[in-house]
Amino acid sequence: MSKGTASKTLDKVKWLISLAIFSSAVIANSYFVEVAFLYRVLGVVFLFILGLVVLATTSFGSNSIKLMRESRTEIRKVVWPTRLETTQTFLVVFVSIVLLVIFFWGLESLLSFLTKLVLG
Repeated sequence: MSKGTASKTLDKVKWLISLAIFSSAVIANSYFVEVAFLYRVLGVVFLFILGLVVLATTSFGSNSIKLMRESRTEIRKVVWPTRLETTQTFLVVFVSIVLLVIFFWGLESLLSFLTKLVLG
């Protein structure tokens, strides 16, 4: 078996283990109905975190974590508009919409009048 094939097989096993952990969380929550709600929630949260940790060790998981870190870095680089810019943009869009509504209302009224004129 080559290194890539072994890695893919190990990743599939980790996915199955995570699926089993997630499934056991759901089944245990349904099975232990008589246990206090808080303990069931804590158990489900613990099992889901455990399943996510197992998934994080797969190649897909490590790439996902890397992507999230890079996304956070990029979000910090975004230049957000000021309150004044946001207000001005809103007003331009709002006035444009009002003008278009008036235009289409007038067009619809004209076409309706012409239709009544032609059809009687």
